[in-house]
Amino acid sequence: MEKREAKQYSPLALAFLGDAVYERKVRLHLVKKANMSAGKLHKKGVHLVNAHFQAACAKALEETFTQDEADIFRRGRNAKSLTVPKHTDVAVYKLATGLEALFGYLELIGDEQRIDELFAACLKLDKEEI
Repeated sequence: MEKREAKQYSPLALAFLGDAVYERKVRLHLVKKANMSAGKLHKKGVHLVNAHFQAACAKALEETFTQDEADIFRRGRNAKSLTVPKHTDVAVYKLATGLEALFGYLELIGDEQRIDELFAACLKLDKEEI
C-alpha cells in the first residue's frame, strides 16, 4: 500500500493492526529463543506485550522516528480511546497506542525491515532473560 493511502487510516485502526503485528513479533521471538512450555512463553509474552513496556519502548525510540513515523506515532498517541486498561494510566496507554499505530502503519506499507529494526530496539530494553 502507498504511504499516502496508509496515512488515511484512523490511528486506532492502525493501532488495532499494530497490536497484532507487535504481538506476533514477540511470540515468534520467544519461540525461536527457547523451547519451553506454553505457560512460560505466555508469562514472558505478557511482560513484553503490555502498555508499560511498549510505552518505555516508544519513549526510547521516539527520537529515531522519521518524520512520517513521528506523525503516525503522534496521531496514535493523541487518539481518543473510549477505554483504558485498569492496570495502567492514560499517559502510558497513549504512548503504547502510538507505538502500535506505528507498527500498524509500517505493516500496511510493507516495511518489514523497519518493523524488525524497531522491534529489535525494543528487545534491547528488556531486562528479563528467558
